[in-house]
Amino acid sequence: MITRRSLLGASAGAALSTVASPFALQAQRPAAEVPQGPVPEAIARLPSFAGKVAPFTNDERLARIARAKELMGQQKIQAIVLANSTSNTLYFANVRLGASERLWALVIPARAKPFIVCPAFEHDRAVEMLEDTPFAHEAEILTWEEDESPFALIASALKARGVTSGNVGLDENMKFTFANELMKAAPALHFVSATPVTGGCRSIKDEHELDCLRTAGAATLAVYEAVYLSLKEGMTTRDVHNLVLMAYAKTGLQGEASLNIDEFTAVPHGSRKPQTIREGSILMLDDGCVVEGYTSDITRTFCFGKPTDKMRKVFDIVKAAQTAALKTARPGIPLANVDLAARKVIADAGYGPAHKYFTHRVGHGIGMDMHEWPYLSENNMFLDDRAPILAANMTFSDEPGLYIKGEFGVRLEDELHITANAAELLTPQSLSLDEPFGKA
Repeated sequence: MITRRSLLGASAGAALSTVASPFALQAQRPAAEVPQGPVPEAIARLPSFAGKVAPFTNDERLARIARAKELMGQQKIQAIVLANSTSNTLYFANVRLGASERLWALVIPARAKPFIVCPAFEHDRAVEMLEDTPFAHEAEILTWEEDESPFALIASALKARGVTSGNVGLDENMKFTFANELMKAAPALHFVSATPVTGGCRSIKDEHELDCLRTAGAATLAVYEAVYLSLKEGMTTRDVHNLVLMAYAKTGLQGEASLNIDEFTAVPHGSRKPQTIREGSILMLDDGCVVEGYTSDITRTFCFGKPTDKMRKVFDIVKAAQTAALKTARPGIPLANVDLAARKVIADAGYGPAHKYFTHRVGHGIGMDMHEWPYLSENNMFLDDRAPILAANMTFSDEPGLYIKGEFGVRLEDELHITANAAELLTPQSLSLDEPFGKA
């Protein structure tokens, strides 16, 4: 079963990879089994969203590699070594290099062709993996035997390509043991984070990527609305989970949603405890789906029945905070300012100070990972010690929340796109607790 956290790592082509083979491009984890039984009318009416966006091409990935090399020049990084990072290797090369005790790596030098490092007995599989990548027919695959050091191999390969000193960037997801051994194998090199390159590329979306995000968002809202129209009193979170699976099956996409009810909506990421919908319950539905490797992340809070006056008031405060973040965001603005704008609305409404009721940042970058660089927060270590600023075509969640422990919480989450001189939401804002899917 896909969960919120497993979907965070879902990415391109083979969006949900097989657990047994973290490197396989073709093998995919079977979609969660769709529950049998009557399909509610609202779900039966859902359209298919499959195939609405074209797959990414090798030319697009080659352009990404060229941009990475530009950033390496700006950051004075001689090469980047990517390992244990499925989304980074998919982004640049359409190759899935997941976690293993044996090192597989994609190395991109600033002034030479990228190459793959893998165990010798995996050579043929590596060749097969590269068939549909920018490296097909010309990639260099360097192999190491079980009694050899892959780290010494990388050091030697970098030296052969002129990288004998200076900075080499390591994937932020690389295992400590890998990073440590590589540092010992190449003491003349200075190892730094590759995030200024990988995050620098991935944080700026092109139109193809934006089309994926828009389509994923539209599909998620359509699923949420169909599920909302299918709810009945007495349903449990498990029942609603089954409705979500039915709905995504109709769209042709892989996705998930978590539901929390009443006092559990005051816990930002919810609870596993059994929960049941009652008349007057407040519900929070959160998560998303994947389109060509790009994920949505949307939250809707609504009521089953009539909301209380306090629920309506809190909803209005949270919506105003979401709008404040939207109006603040534009190129050149520090990322922290967007968070502070939303936080001020909630504190000024009597729910302060700072993080007492609004307990998390207002947003995170979104793209191939549900949470990725950069983040709408004061605590943001993106490129260096300077406060990072917004740039055109960055994408984020805009998700303020107000959580009253023991009572209820409200969170509204849509995806925020930084335009040339302002910002837009890729999905319509929720109108109210009574009309969460009305068109503004």
